[in-house]
Amino acid sequence: QVMLVESGGGLVQPGGSLRLSCAASGTIYNMNVMGWYRQAPGKERELVAVVTRGGSTNYADFVKGRFTISRGNARNMVSLQMNNLKPEDTAMYYCNGGYSGMAYWGKGTLVTVSS
Repeated sequence: QVMLVESGGGLVQPGGSLRLSCAASGTIYNMNVMGWYRQAPGKERELVAVVTRGGSTNYADFVKGRFTISRGNARNMVSLQMNNLKPEDTAMYYCNGGYSGMAYWGKGTLVTVSS
């Protein structure tokens, strides 16, 4: 069984920063890819950023230059540093891990950007 647990969400003012973290536990030794997705109320879930086991990254256009994804020193950990947050970044953020064609999801952490 594989579990992904997110942490670090919360309320922040526009222009502020937050750091999300995710740790995966279970039977998979090292995820091939880990990433973050988000879903705002009334909208579909969308890709925010992903990073491969080798360190290659891919970002959605709307976060380029503001967010940075990184794999942790420990295996199966991923973080998302979010700077210059905007109200439109408000959403539930989900951690995702991929291995051998399977996708694993956390339960999400809420990020609210509001003054």
